[in-house]
Amino acid sequence: MFLSIITSPWSTSSCVFLFFLLLLPLVSHWFSLIPGSSPVPSGQSERCQPLVWFDNGRFYLAFEGSSRGPSPLSVGLQDTLPVAAAFTETVNAYFKGADPSKCVVKITGEIVLSFPAGITRHFASQSAPPILSFSISNYHRLEQVLPNPQLLCCDSTTDPVESKEFWVNMQNLMSHLKRVAEQKPQATYYNVDMIKYQVSSEGIQSTPLNLALSWRGDPGSTDLRIDYKYNGVAMATPAPLHNIHFLVPVDGGGAKLQAMVPPATWNHEQQTVLWRIPSLSPRSENGGVGALLGRFQLTGGPSRPSQLAVQFTSEGTTLSGCDIQLVGSGYRLSLVKKRFAAGKYLADN
Repeated sequence: MFLSIITSPWSTSSCVFLFFLLLLPLVSHWFSLIPGSSPVPSGQSERCQPLVWFDNGRFYLAFEGSSRGPSPLSVGLQDTLPVAAAFTETVNAYFKGADPSKCVVKITGEIVLSFPAGITRHFASQSAPPILSFSISNYHRLEQVLPNPQLLCCDSTTDPVESKEFWVNMQNLMSHLKRVAEQKPQATYYNVDMIKYQVSSEGIQSTPLNLALSWRGDPGSTDLRIDYKYNGVAMATPAPLHNIHFLVPVDGGGAKLQAMVPPATWNHEQQTVLWRIPSLSPRSENGGVGALLGRFQLTGGPSRPSQLAVQFTSEGTTLSGCDIQLVGSGYRLSLVKKRFAAGKYLADN
């Protein structure tokens, strides 16, 4: 199943506390077609939680600083309910040599809504809670959009549009939240997986990090060169890439490292070389353009060219350029988080 949320009538003494609750975001990253609610991870119920943490491929955001059971959030009948949203995208790419026409790209994403615990009690006190509606802008960039079929409704038009509106089946939402609240009485918030999608791409221009891999060698040695280039054009708003890892196995028997520029980590047992770059951006040296070089001695050469695998993340932007706006009354958007990361990001000779 997909979701969960909460509230209750509030007092003056809780206004300041609520203000801080609304500042806390949450992002989840999932690759299963079967969505699920994400309560507070076990093992954190007795200690202070970080505001944002990473677990099992997902980002989580707490509405409270510590887990003490249901949130004391209380909302009056005329007050709006806080909703946080998160866009998480994954870019998969394959580069072949230095030929940009052979680059294959697939970008997928998901939209997740997060609600503070307590809203179930608020819903229970209302005979007809307001319908939660939202629109997604830059919608024409999306392909194969898969809304949560149990929770979301939208018009059936398939024509390209700049924005598209969705509304929640509140009866299904309340029923689901009630079940989750009974199963997870100590959870302080719930994630709601709303939409999965694929982003239209334009080959190498849609990759935030361009790559070219080259191997050269003879029976006694082999040379490796990796050229890379930061590509801010691929992003809605250019943002730095962080924690970039370049991992390459070296074939050819008992390879021995001769030289690496810049310095890297050589794993003799696994016969792999790993370069780490903390971040890349337009402000990096040479505008984020560079090369990684390695030379190895071989005892069982010649070497067979192996595949390069790259990982990185970026915060505060997406590749799709999509955004979310709430439609109607009864709810307010307290925070929007955006993130993308490399999935299978590979290069061959």
